[in-house]
Amino acid sequence: MIYLCRIPITVCLLAQAIISNANEKALPKHPVQEMNKQVDSDYGISGNPGAVNILTGSGELGKLLHIPKSSGVRLGGVWMGDYNALISGGDGTHHNRRWTGNSALILDLYIDLQKAIGWKGASFGTEFLQFDGQSTNQDAGVVQGYNSLPGDPPLDRSELYQLWLRQEFFHEKLVIRIGKTVPTYHFNNVSKPVPTENPAVSIPSVSGLIYTPIFVNTTLDGAIGGFYNSVYGIVATIAPVKLAYVNLGVFDGNVAKGVQTGLTGPHFNGYYFSIAEGGCGWTSPKPGIAAIGAWYQSGHLKAGTQKENGTEGIYAFGSQALWIKESQTTSKGNVSGFFQLGWNNSKTLDMNLYAGAGLTAFALIQSRPHDSFGFGMAWSRLNRHLFSRYSEWMFQSYYQLEVHKSIYFQPVLSYIPNPGAHPNKSNVFAFTSRLTVIF
Repeated sequence: MIYLCRIPITVCLLAQAIISNANEKALPKHPVQEMNKQVDSDYGISGNPGAVNILTGSGELGKLLHIPKSSGVRLGGVWMGDYNALISGGDGTHHNRRWTGNSALILDLYIDLQKAIGWKGASFGTEFLQFDGQSTNQDAGVVQGYNSLPGDPPLDRSELYQLWLRQEFFHEKLVIRIGKTVPTYHFNNVSKPVPTENPAVSIPSVSGLIYTPIFVNTTLDGAIGGFYNSVYGIVATIAPVKLAYVNLGVFDGNVAKGVQTGLTGPHFNGYYFSIAEGGCGWTSPKPGIAAIGAWYQSGHLKAGTQKENGTEGIYAFGSQALWIKESQTTSKGNVSGFFQLGWNNSKTLDMNLYAGAGLTAFALIQSRPHDSFGFGMAWSRLNRHLFSRYSEWMFQSYYQLEVHKSIYFQPVLSYIPNPGAHPNKSNVFAFTSRLTVIF
């Protein structure tokens, strides 16, 4: 593997698309430019918008406060809350607790600096996050995480989630973003929509699954910044032609050291996370994307008795519309599929090999055009230095119901036959009910 400034250079195939969970109508000029603006969401949102959407919410909060659109100021947000019931299995900790709850609030401020002060091609964003939760995944003994909301403690936190400046160059063929952000917005994000300029044949947020691997490939878990541990860094997006791009990023790498970076400022202590990803998408005969990327984590890493000086890995993912309902009605139903792959050579990260796949159906019920449902499975080979079990399987299914405009209710059933954290316990069944309010 060849490195340039310790960034793995990889020939990649991917399509950069625009995150869609809000009701914004303006489509970006370049279909594969960096995920900054949003398109109309007729159906299907991410199971955790805070993990995949650079802009959060629909902007309704700004409208409620009578912020004029001409000002370039957009104010929005999202609230997610869930309850989880361990139907069977679990690790027996916390007095055999069977019920857990989690709540996450994100408030988003975005300013188009060209509209606001005449700074051409520039924009600014910041977000506040409030999380209050419980050790949902640990109670179940699940290493991969069947619920993406709770992470490492502290499980009650208030933090500056984002603070960034974005600048476009050469008619958006080069975009630079610098500041505090979430690398999984830009990299290894299989949940983003398939790029297409025709919404009638688009795949919206590829899945509403809530398990952690849909948001971060498990072979990067513990190295890359994500929900809710955002990090400081810089991302460059190069998009010379439609439906093709390369992303390069360098970030604070103290996540791998166990630092709760979401609660701290930037660190300059030799721990850096470098990543490269690029690719293309297609719209014919059916829209789809494919991707491959590589990463490197520097620094002296430790886990238990294991130590190493830096680690690296590669990953791939893609999604494809498999079937599109042919109808003259307003319903735009389709069925899509996705896959994920990952590998690392680490002795200190929890998982070394990953494979995942899933199917999602959108708007198949004529009377429920904004609903979706799907299924996913995730398999991870566990680090033999840290776990007794060789691997962990996870299966999850869900139905995402639009209760009212921008309000979604989602029952989720998860099954983990061989929870990796407890080799003597098997067959974990968990039920989650999640409510998502976008504003």
